[in-house]
Amino acid sequence: MFRVVALSLLSLLAITATASAQTAAERHRSGCTRDVVRHCRAKMNDGDMVVLACLKEHRAKLSKTCARTLAEHGQ
Repeated sequence: MFRVVALSLLSLLAITATASAQTAAERHRSGCTRDVVRHCRAKMNDGDMVVLACLKEHRAKLSKTCARTLAEHGQ
């Protein structure tokens, strides 16, 4: 009985951690969505690293939210 409860609890914790990670990633991505559309639309299909380079090129024009997001991730 204890094993079943313990396994259920571990499964629930794993699911919760995964959902939290996805939510954080979505928040960071959405912080720059408007900036990507505004400044890097032509590069959107070229991959994340190309879009990131484009955002860095336009750093002075980025929203505060996007600039903060990039800074928080060492960019």
